[in-house]
Amino acid sequence: MEYTYKYAWLIPLFPLPVTISIGFGLLLIPTATKDIRRMWAFPSVLLLSIAMWFSTNLSIKQINGNFTYQYLWSWTITNNFLLEFGNLIDPLTSIMSILITTVGIMVFVYSDNYMSHDQGYLRFFAYMSFFNASMLGLVTSSNLIQIYLFWELVGMCSYLLIGFWFTRPIAASACQKAFVTNRIGDFGLLLGTLGFYWITGSFELKDLFKIVNTLIHNNEVNSLFATFCAFFLFVGAIAKSAQFPLHVWLPDAMEGPTPISALIHAATMVAAGIFLVARLLPLFIVIPYIMNLICLVGIITVLLGATLALAQRDIKRSLAYSTMSQLGYIMLALGIGSYRAALFHLITHAYSKALLFLGSGSIIHSMEPIVGYSPEKSQNMVLMGGLTKYVPITKTTFFIGTLSLCGIPPLACFWSKDEILHDSWLYSPIFALIAWFTTGLTAFYMFRMYLLTFDGFLRIHFKDYSSFCNTTNSSFYSISLWGKGTLNKINKINKNLFFSKDISKVDKNVKSKIRDFSTYFKNRYTSMYPQESSNTMLFPLLLLVLFTLFIGSIGIPFNGRVLDFDLLSKWLTPSPTFFHPNLNSSENFYEFLSNAFFSVSIALFGLFIASIFYGSIYSSLKNFGFINFFFKREPKRIILDKIKGVIYNWSYNHGYIDIFYTGIFTMNIRRLAELTQFLDKYIIDGILNGIGVVSFFMGEGIRSAGGGRISSYLFLYFSYISIFLLIFILFSSFSLPNSQFS
Repeated sequence: MEYTYKYAWLIPLFPLPVTISIGFGLLLIPTATKDIRRMWAFPSVLLLSIAMWFSTNLSIKQINGNFTYQYLWSWTITNNFLLEFGNLIDPLTSIMSILITTVGIMVFVYSDNYMSHDQGYLRFFAYMSFFNASMLGLVTSSNLIQIYLFWELVGMCSYLLIGFWFTRPIAASACQKAFVTNRIGDFGLLLGTLGFYWITGSFELKDLFKIVNTLIHNNEVNSLFATFCAFFLFVGAIAKSAQFPLHVWLPDAMEGPTPISALIHAATMVAAGIFLVARLLPLFIVIPYIMNLICLVGIITVLLGATLALAQRDIKRSLAYSTMSQLGYIMLALGIGSYRAALFHLITHAYSKALLFLGSGSIIHSMEPIVGYSPEKSQNMVLMGGLTKYVPITKTTFFIGTLSLCGIPPLACFWSKDEILHDSWLYSPIFALIAWFTTGLTAFYMFRMYLLTFDGFLRIHFKDYSSFCNTTNSSFYSISLWGKGTLNKINKINKNLFFSKDISKVDKNVKSKIRDFSTYFKNRYTSMYPQESSNTMLFPLLLLVLFTLFIGSIGIPFNGRVLDFDLLSKWLTPSPTFFHPNLNSSENFYEFLSNAFFSVSIALFGLFIASIFYGSIYSSLKNFGFINFFFKREPKRIILDKIKGVIYNWSYNHGYIDIFYTGIFTMNIRRLAELTQFLDKYIIDGILNGIGVVSFFMGEGIRSAGGGRISSYLFLYFSYISIFLLIFILFSSFSLPNSQFS
């Protein structure tokens, strides 16, 4: 096993040959490289599998031995400066390496079919391989400078992948937004790195933690300066992990291909900020103000992300806000010092959210035969519905991922989220109540997403054919996101009306138009109905289902009388070398279940409310008269509609945060740029151009005045001298009395 540690530095290098080969192939032999483009998926999966094998062996070594391995080599040596690069292997590194490689392999297999039609297939695999290499380099870095270098490479790959379809203006704008927002965090990370080097004289994490801990304990450092440096480091994590207030780039990043969303924006890149905070937690733990700030940012992000996901129509944007909220849970756990619970939820959320993102890609893929390659339609949940009988495997996997994220036992996220809720209650009851309330919101918007996608009937048909049908019941062809005024119409007829015999009752003229319309669709897309994805896309979904079902078992607290075994605690026992806090819960299994009863009850209540608004429960209650009885008074209905309107507008408009940023920052920066351009163009350049014009005309005038006669030149010369002498005498005569008086 020492052999594995010795060559652990190769882990970040395994994905690089694919990127280099594709790059040189497209440059030197582009035709041959494109002809065998589908073959590049095999080396991508193979090399990343080797990296996963190394990572798994390192994790086994960590579980058995539980110690830290670090290998350094000198990069720059001078009299006053030493910079060393190297690799650091500890439990945090092994966890992140396994997440990156396993999810990366799933995404590569999935992308082989998902991106097969795209002309940028080779470019996609080159970018993805380079991203995996950069991310693996980040998690194995041993000092802040090395972390910063790979941090920037990860950001560059994210920029390229978000803007993969750069010919689309929305995608180009999204990648620019992500780039600019992350530059704020990267600048903060750079300032914090330089600040702590000023304090400690070292970039190495081990030396940094020891020196800062000693200086703060002995009051030998300015606490305000150290707090500011730590804050700047945390700003980098805020931007990369889409925490409030630098979260605005994540929903727009969904403009990239769905496999990118699954890998980067669910399990890896957005987890880089979490990794940074976890890596620097021994530094933050001695600065209480920063720990309180981490808690505050985490709990705000938890609630904000959940509320913004409530009314989203785009399935990927809704999952993006869900990712933002779940990362807030992890940040909250790190802020309260619950290191074990934070990393546990990082593991469970990564696999569950990767399953949901890949499942959403399968849904989008199934909708494309109907709506074409239009993200505005294929990702719009309002146009979906009734997909259960068309995509049963995708539906089952998506349902399992939904229940896991809702915190329903015994799925993965239940064990980790409930541990965070328990630890947050010990830290602050207010934060715990907000986190518990958000658990209900999470269950609501996730089950809403599931019901809008799979329950009921396929609404896209009704929407398309409504343009041909002469009817005043336009509400029949749409669905309200808040369940208002539509399900009563739908409940009176067969949910599969479009596919039933009742379609023959339509007027003959309308029938002819419908026939022409359906022929157009069949000729263009070969099918009027959604289709299940290929086996290549379904295989990663099934594997991720296994992770979602069983990965939570590694953190079950069987440390009571029944069984003294907790694999996660053995894996994540803090290394004394890095002073990791150990605030793990000492509760046994039965105490854990009793504490989980409240959170599960809230989650089930959220599922029930979502079923009322979006499922068949609404129509059942309405038929029995319960809803009419409860809201039979008009004032109650008006108040409820106003509340729903406020919540819907807040959520659908992204909390008005983008509007605020546009009005305060973007527009003012644009005005400042326009003012600067005006000053540069008309003032500075105007003065210089004016001097040039005046000199030109003076030269022309003098040139035309010259006749070549010396007597004329002497006359002009003495004339100028006389004028200047006269002016001098006049000024002297005016100033002479004042000088005499003084």
